[in-house]
Amino acid sequence: MSTPTDDNRDLLTVIAYMRAAEGKTEELKAALEALIEPTSQEDGYVNYDLHQGVEDPSFFTFYENWHSGEHLDAHLAAPHLVDFASRMGDLLDADGLTVNRVRRIA
Repeated sequence: MSTPTDDNRDLLTVIAYMRAAEGKTEELKAALEALIEPTSQEDGYVNYDLHQGVEDPSFFTFYENWHSGEHLDAHLAAPHLVDFASRMGDLLDADGLTVNRVRRIA
């Protein structure tokens, strides 16, 4: 099995993680799942994989790859992401959202 960066080490990888606020796990999950389809239509999209914690189902992470930082910036400004950002404060725990931009080195 391969990952997108096996063939292209120049991709920008994003690892974003968050935890649902108390009692908001299903609502957050639905909101995150709703981001997948419109994101898959964006220019520069490679993959946008949503994961949920096994031991802690309130924990979610996205593993994403984009052709460039400019493509990621356009994604972050897309209407569906702007809408989610306006609602995420009510859905996330006090730690909020953490986003890491990384490049594969090995």
